[in-house]
Amino acid sequence: MKPVRLGVIGCGVMGARHVQAGCASDAIEVVAVADVRVEAARQLAEKFGVPQVFEGAERLIRERSVDGVVLALPAGLRTPIALEAFAAGKHVLLEKPVARSAKEVRSMIAAKGSLVSACCSSRFRFFESSRVAEAFICSGELGALRVIRCRGIVPAGARPKTPPPAWRLSRSLNGGGILSNWGCYDLDYLLGITGWSLRPREVFASMWGVAPAFAQFVAEGSDAETHVTALVQCEGGTALQIERAEYAVADSRLEWEIVGEHGSLQLAMTPGVGKEHRRYSLNVHTGVASSVLWRGDEHWDFAHAQPIDDFARAIQSGAEPKTSLERALLVQRLTDAIYRSAAEGGSVNFESV
Repeated sequence: MKPVRLGVIGCGVMGARHVQAGCASDAIEVVAVADVRVEAARQLAEKFGVPQVFEGAERLIRERSVDGVVLALPAGLRTPIALEAFAAGKHVLLEKPVARSAKEVRSMIAAKGSLVSACCSSRFRFFESSRVAEAFICSGELGALRVIRCRGIVPAGARPKTPPPAWRLSRSLNGGGILSNWGCYDLDYLLGITGWSLRPREVFASMWGVAPAFAQFVAEGSDAETHVTALVQCEGGTALQIERAEYAVADSRLEWEIVGEHGSLQLAMTPGVGKEHRRYSLNVHTGVASSVLWRGDEHWDFAHAQPIDDFARAIQSGAEPKTSLERALLVQRLTDAIYRSAAEGGSVNFESV
């Protein structure tokens, strides 16, 4: 098939990774880059041999040689650009989180028509380890799913010499803090490897901002959460538990787990050397036994490269991308429900979000 001609809007760290991955894919021809910092766009284009450079998104979107666009911008800037791109007949890949609210995602779904759209919250489900876990869960060997959980705790380190970018803990630019930044990955991963079968009903959550002792660790004006915990009650009795924290006075934890009536899985979502998934099953004579379901090495470069390649191949084949806008809407609705529950101090009916 002919390569899909893509333009990348936003030439920061993630935009550069998309350009690099696009140039390495036989399904893609990166034909344009754009950024309001036109010099950053020129430097990126020169590094990877991209023929066209634009200052800002509008002219790139109108460019006839572009089939689709990658929006590597903060969430607060993406939705209007995505709507403009859809109106111009362009396919759209959005960085994560997909948007600042479910309302924004719904507006994009309404505008896209038959065009392909996808979100990069799918990154960790391209790994072989994820496919193995999904196949095992879907086999039914765990029985009815009882608890699905993530606990990701990052303790505070030394005070950074340079604060993180302003968007990272900004409600207006990013939709939120650690829940938007990392919770979207956790939700996409756990919903995806369970076959997108969970049907949320009620959500109860709490969250907290950066502790005063760490105020100088973050960008001035940061107003989003650094610690969140949530319980999602699903149809059939399955409970989804999420806890994420950064700048925490606590030990490091990175845990993902699926517990069923007949067995459980301890999972590793993020890449690493010697990474493994462990299976726990019942032996009626000796009790619970542990074994390795999958073990191997997986790398960050692969995770960063896959969304744009998957997006292009979906355009070529008409297949659904790993995380379509419709699936990203479920992630965003859960995110919105968690924020709303924390703000209101009570449970939220998922259907009201």
